[in-house]
Formats: sequence, structure tokens, C-alpha cells
Amino acid sequence: MNTVIAVENVWKRYRKGGTGYHTLREDIYALTGRLTRFGRGNDRADDDKHIWALRDVSFRIEPGERVGIIGRNGSGKTTLLRLLAGITKPTHGKISVRGRMGVLIELMAGFHPELTGRENVYLNGSIMGMSRKEIKRKFDEIVAFAELENFIDTPIKRYSSGMHVRLGFAVAAHLDPDILLVDEVLAVGDAAFQKKCLDKMGAAAQEGRTVVFVSHNMSAVKELCPRSLWIDEGSIVESGASSSVIEHYLQSAHRGTDTPECTFSEDPEKDFQLLAVRLLNDEGALTQSFSCDKSVIIDLVCKVRRPVPGLYGYLSISKKDGTQVMESDSYDATPNPLDGLPSGTYSTCITIPERTLAFGDYDVYFSFASISSFKGFIVDIPGVVGSFHLDDSTSSRGNRRGGFFSTMLQWNVTPL
Repeated sequence: MNTVIAVENVWKRYRKGGTGYHTLREDIYALTGRLTRFGRGNDRADDDKHIWALRDVSFRIEPGERVGIIGRNGSGKTTLLRLLAGITKPTHGKISVRGRMGVLIELMAGFHPELTGRENVYLNGSIMGMSRKEIKRKFDEIVAFAELENFIDTPIKRYSSGMHVRLGFAVAAHLDPDILLVDEVLAVGDAAFQKKCLDKMGAAAQEGRTVVFVSHNMSAVKELCPRSLWIDEGSIVESGASSSVIEHYLQSAHRGTDTPECTFSEDPEKDFQLLAVRLLNDEGALTQSFSCDKSVIIDLVCKVRRPVPGLYGYLSISKKDGTQVMESDSYDATPNPLDGLPSGTYSTCITIPERTLAFGDYDVYFSFASISSFKGFIVDIPGVVGSFHLDDSTSSRGNRRGGFFSTMLQWNVTPL
């Protein structure tokens, strides 16, 4: 069987706060493979001026495989996809890719905001190496999948984040790629569209195409990908059956969520940052144990260093096995309260009402993004910031109640 992706001893280094350009000396070191100063021999990353995003990564992917890439934020997942897509080059090592790729890594990658959806389909297809005739043949199918028939001639600068994702995925998946690379941007779409995307990726694999899928949604990774790679601090921790790799990853991830309060070190380079998360009961006390009859309050402390247009927050509540049971974003409130906040420090409270979730243990995940920021889609991804336990001690079914919800329904009986 011919390997379609081969990654051999790949290292990737970035300059902290720099432009990405290298000195002549650094280029000579990279070209000659001498990592004594910059990597293997001395792990100080050039006197703290650089950071190693990937460290000695090696793996192979065969035709038709569906491979998940998981790991905490900042572990190197997106860097790896950038390398596979040819967006950037490794500092050391070798990557071989056979076949045409459909890439959905960054929300606006390959799109021009002043052009219409129609024009961007042709532009993006051309970037992927498609002829105009090939794009025209697939055009109607792309538009129908993206559900943008009424907006295809609108400039995409007026699209919502969900519309951007729908168009981007539709183009990447329908222009006959041999390899489909998909990053976490699918989290922006609604649940129905996410399901349609997963089905499309599964169908692509059945047709012999290769899928590489990066996501924090463990249930989606488990459903789509028989094999997964777990990356942490730029290195592969484990590779194998998704069920086993995900179980070990979640066990590791939960070790840092055993307190009702989580704080983050300030990063002056971030325009917006989550600084602290507290889990509170309805009396304002810090706790991780709640009754189903009481509210769960998630209190956030956020810092805006520079206003971010279009900023919004995303919340996901998941079971310990990674099954997502609930999600929300700041657009649930109208208008979105985070959009364009002036500089300052803010407290934000999110309340999960009583009798919403069933008995069990849950993880709390946050990310923040903006499609309007010229600096990029991702603003801050703190990830899993806490966990809590719910007990149902007052209803007749109690902790034996199945399902995701603890809502008690009214049974009204009327004589006929």
C-alpha cells in the first residue's frame, strides 16, 4: 500500500513575537540539520527567543485512513496541519504528501473578503489546482451543501462565522481532494451542519480519500476516526486506536481540573484573554459539587487589552468520556455582549439553570474567536478549564435517571 502522508523526524521552531524570518546562521543550521544549539543538544530554544512547536514527530498515514489528532491547546496540532498543507515548512525533518489536498485550517484561508461567495469558490478551487471547468461542474453541489443559495452573490465579508465555515468546508470537501485536512473551525458551525460534515468526511474515506481531523470534540473524533494521534508539547504521546488514545488523553486532561477555580498567567501579546474561571453555587460559594435542583454558575474574569471586533465566546459542556451534552456561545445573548468591548477587565457570569443536566460528572470548555479580527480567527483558547459533579437526590428516579437531562416533566391527566 502506498503511503499518502509520511512525516519523518519533523521539528518546527517559531520566533517568539517575531515575524518568522531567520538569520543566515539559523538557516545554515536548519539546512545542515545541526540541531545541537537549537533543539536536541540544547532544549533552551535559543536562549528563550524561540519556541519549538513540534519536536521529532514521525508517523505515516495510508490511503483511505481517517486519523484524528487530539491534544490540549498549544500542543502543536494546528502547526502540524499547517506543515502537512504546505503553508509552512519544517525547521528540520521531512514531510512527503501524495495527492491533492482540501484544506480547512483557518476560517478565511483562500478567501478574499471583498469577493462574493461565488467568486471565492472559483478562487479557492483555483488555489487547489482545479480547472475552471472542474469547479463549474461542482459549483451547484458546493452551494447546496453550504446552504448558501440566497447569499452566494453576497461579499463574504458580510457572512457570519457559520456561513464562512459552511462555504469553506463545502469547497474543501467537494473539489475531489485525495486528502482532506480539517481543523477545529468546524466547532463554529451548528450541530446539524457539523453532523453533515462528519457524514461527508466519512463518505470521502469510503471513496478511498484520506481524512486528517483535528478536534476537541472527542465523541466526533471517536465516531469518525479509527486511529488517533495524541500530541502534547510538540511531541506524539500516543498513537493507536482512537478509543484507547482518547481514554488516556482524557484521564490526563482531567488531572488539572480538580479545583473549582482555574487561573491563567497573563499574556500581554493577547488582545483578549480569559484570566480566571470559578464554579459557584447559587449562594456564591466555590464548589465542584452541585444538586440538580440548583443552578451551576460559571464566573469568568476576562481582560481586554485592545478591542476585538466580532469577538465571541464559545462554551461546551461534556461528559468525562468526551460526549458533548450542551453548548452555548455569547450570541445566545442579543446583542453579543463581547463584541468590541473596550479595554478593561470584566466579569461574565453564565448560569446553567436548575434541572438542566442529569446526574454525572462534566467538563467545562471555553474558546474565544473573531472572524472580524485581522489578526486571525482564533483569539484565545483556554480549553478545559474545570469540572463539576451533579447529584439528583430529590426526584423519584434520582441518580438512576438516564439521558443527558434532569428536567422533570408535568403529567397532566384530564378526564375524557
